[in-house]
Amino acid sequence: MDIVINLLVSVMAASTPLLLAATGELVVEKVAVLNLGVEGMMLMGAIAGFAVAHETGSLPLALLAAIFAGMALSLLFAFLTLTLQANQTATGLALTIFGRGFSALVGAGYVGISAPTLPHIHIPVLSDIPVLGQILFSYDPLIYLALALLAFVAWFLSKTHAGLIMRAIGDQHDAAHVLGYKVIRIRYLAVLFGGAMAGLAGAYMSLAYTPLWAQDMIAGRGWVALALVTFAAWRPFWLLIGAWLFGAMMYLSLYVQGLGVPVPSAFLSAVPYIGTVVVLVLISRDSRRIRLHRPAMLGRAFQAGN
Repeated sequence: MDIVINLLVSVMAASTPLLLAATGELVVEKVAVLNLGVEGMMLMGAIAGFAVAHETGSLPLALLAAIFAGMALSLLFAFLTLTLQANQTATGLALTIFGRGFSALVGAGYVGISAPTLPHIHIPVLSDIPVLGQILFSYDPLIYLALALLAFVAWFLSKTHAGLIMRAIGDQHDAAHVLGYKVIRIRYLAVLFGGAMAGLAGAYMSLAYTPLWAQDMIAGRGWVALALVTFAAWRPFWLLIGAWLFGAMMYLSLYVQGLGVPVPSAFLSAVPYIGTVVVLVLISRDSRRIRLHRPAMLGRAFQAGN
């Protein structure tokens, strides 16, 4: 039973940065913007959160710094792609390269240094329940926040008028513009939200999951988060299932390495990413499912004069 409990708790922790980043990217893609810079924004959030936590000792300030770092990079992306009409795919890739290099530069002085870490919450009575208390009520605040934000996004997109407008922009931005909706402004807001979530996901990596700073510590999770949105067919519930699935794959690859199984560690480290590719290939075979849920204007630029 202890092994099962530890497995479930570890999977929740491993899936949280994926869930945070993918939830933000889901909102971005719902308004038909494709931001491939998630990895770079997560790295910027990771170093900003870690550096502020180390310098000030304040975790709330560290999380705010991570959010603003992610938003700053996403604002640059929005300006280039929405205002200057740069290619979204190329700009997103450039953003990831920039985030990787700049975070390594800023973080050079923080390698091997400790910082405050996010504490686990103890809820009186509930946390003391045998088995269930450890499985449901023994996490740090960001795990609960990730679940709450996903639930909020699901409700917002499906049940509110603003969510309907966002989906309309994603499916037909010209028609939404004719109806008087500010397409570019709404896309700016969505991209900023995605940047905030990616920055928060990065902070979780450096302040909770692996409480330290190391160059390239995100290790491809930004790309997995992008793949999760496609895996989920742009639906929040399946985003949660996908995050748990890939989180389990990441944890189990580390767990098997710890057992000393005679398999090359490089192969075990690659297993989650191989699984990502396999899942995406299988999903791409179902073109009907993709067409049904994919925002029709995804990745296509909008010009108000057209």
